[in-house]
Amino acid sequence: MANVIEVMRDRGFIEQTTHDQELREYAGSGSISCYIGFDPTAASLHVGHLVPIMALAHMQRCGHRPIALVGGGTGLVGDPSGKTEMRKMLTVAQVNANVADIKRQLAHFLDFSDGKAMLLNNAEWLGQIALIPFLRDFGRHFSVNRMIKAESCRARLESEEGLSFIEFNYMVLQAYDFYTLCEQHGCRLQMGGSDQWGNIVAGIDLIRRTLGQQAFGVTFKLITTSSGAKMGKTAAGAVWLSPELTSPYDYYQFWINTDDRDVARFLRLFTFLPLDEIAAVDRLQGADLNSAKRVLAFEATRLAHGEENARQADGAAGSMFGARTLAGHIMPSSALHGAAVANDGPGDGVPCTEMAVDVFQEGLPAFKLFHMVGLVKSGGEARRLIDQGGGYVNGQRLDSAETLINVNNIDDMEITLRAGKKRFHKILIQGEKSR
Repeated sequence: MANVIEVMRDRGFIEQTTHDQELREYAGSGSISCYIGFDPTAASLHVGHLVPIMALAHMQRCGHRPIALVGGGTGLVGDPSGKTEMRKMLTVAQVNANVADIKRQLAHFLDFSDGKAMLLNNAEWLGQIALIPFLRDFGRHFSVNRMIKAESCRARLESEEGLSFIEFNYMVLQAYDFYTLCEQHGCRLQMGGSDQWGNIVAGIDLIRRTLGQQAFGVTFKLITTSSGAKMGKTAAGAVWLSPELTSPYDYYQFWINTDDRDVARFLRLFTFLPLDEIAAVDRLQGADLNSAKRVLAFEATRLAHGEENARQADGAAGSMFGARTLAGHIMPSSALHGAAVANDGPGDGVPCTEMAVDVFQEGLPAFKLFHMVGLVKSGGEARRLIDQGGGYVNGQRLDSAETLINVNNIDDMEITLRAGKKRFHKILIQGEKSR
């Protein structure tokens, strides 16, 4: 079995490790447990969380037990890392609802059956802490001088708002999480984003002081695109893992639009395809490179939304932009090769809305229709899009935002809207057209 630390290093995950040689030996000594924390401040994780999620999946594939720790307790406090102001405080009900949604999303990437992985909520132990015993037993091990030197605290101390006392305790609580998982589950490895270095090291130090054990830490590189943009951010906002917030088709489209310079790197990070096959991508150009993007989009969508949704999204893209043949030499391990495309659902995987034919008897202004189906965030944005030549109905460019879309635009009981070059939405017409 491959050493998981070397696997993650070869694929470009790792930025820093503690006790590097000892960590490699520990990871190669047999099945181990590791954990990563996920902050439940939203109802869904997004593409920016994929590096830690994929790291846990690699741990499992290498024979180890991953622990996904959802911060139901720390989510009520808020991590100051990377923030210039205090986070909005969530209610217990909001945090619990977000925790439930995140659990469902993680289950697409990790096998939780038969104890192969664990999903825990730190509210189970943080909610039971008694302040005075906690301060006596654990608070004495933390140096305030060292804590305020941590990047997460220093940036906030220098900000206009400052650092609240509740946030200052976040490092202590995360260290206590690591201690609890080590004591109760034998977990001696914590991984996280580069902004978590100080919190991870604090947990390692607490475990050494209280349990007398050596723990380890790994941080991941901050992933940006070659253009310098933050991974997972688009003009339309975050790319969510929840299909209710980002449809499988739009998720697929996010990946198919990857910059040419990022294709091989993203294949290493966000798929499980063999590295020797991915290495060949660096030499591809033109149509072959576009085929590699198709594989990336399919494999990433398959992981997040399942194979059926991935095939529907791939088929929908083919119907919109023209069918593409995938050459057999391009990443032959991909499940996309030699399989029928699922292309028979409503809208063929393209985001769609059902509307009654009566709505179109008198017609709707184009800008209102684009806003109604969610292609734009407002009527004003729809007007600007169409006025700048970016609005299409059934493949025909709109000349005016006020153009009425009516029954004459219905083609085979559908109306296809397009915003820009690659964002489509189908309206499925219900009822019968008047003769």
